[in-house]
Amino acid sequence: MNIPFFYAADLNERDSHYSLDETSVRHCVQVLRKKEGDIIMLTNGIGKLFECIIEKASKKECLVSIQEMKEVPVSPAKVGIGISFTKNISRIEWFLEKATEIGITDIYPLLTHRTERIKFNTVRLQHVLVAAMLQSEQAWLPYLHEQVSFGDLIQKTDYESKFIAHCEKEEKHFLAEEIKENKNRLVLIGPEGDFTLEEIALSRKYQFIPVSLGPNRLRTETAGLVACVMMNSSMK
Repeated sequence: MNIPFFYAADLNERDSHYSLDETSVRHCVQVLRKKEGDIIMLTNGIGKLFECIIEKASKKECLVSIQEMKEVPVSPAKVGIGISFTKNISRIEWFLEKATEIGITDIYPLLTHRTERIKFNTVRLQHVLVAAMLQSEQAWLPYLHEQVSFGDLIQKTDYESKFIAHCEKEEKHFLAEEIKENKNRLVLIGPEGDFTLEEIALSRKYQFIPVSLGPNRLRTETAGLVACVMMNSSMK
């Protein structure tokens, strides 16, 4: 049986014991039926993984003793995606879940001329990321950045490799063939109506490479998922 994972953002290597938060207690004790003596795993989302034994378990409390701490190496490259959020937020939540499972390190909600959704619940989206990290048994939580305008992101980013996926007809490189191992990289995915011609032209000015994700026209969240897989393809 797999050992369940739980999130403990404030846990560090100096701690010998830890009390799970209310939500984790409910899931651990009441849903999974874990009891004293059982082993669980905790992660703080920044590369530390803790093997723990439950010392006290009740409906309101779950106290664990930390047996071993392991450091999970950080990704050899920063892998970022800027994506315009869709009007239907459930589609973006699905994308965030999959991007986390794949191992994307940075996610930028992108505000473009045609972006359909400007407001969203950041706390809820953070919960989606945490749940996906735990489900995929990872120790690094992707960084969900604040919403950023298209112009600000392309002008201020310091990624070594920069790509923009759009639907306009021009010579493009296939994204999967452009990925260089261990190079920090960023790809931009536009809204349902695509980037404007002005945005595409501006991206060229800042050395973004136009790329294709394949022959089919994809919905925003599907394009984001395909791009994530390609962007992470060289990671070991």
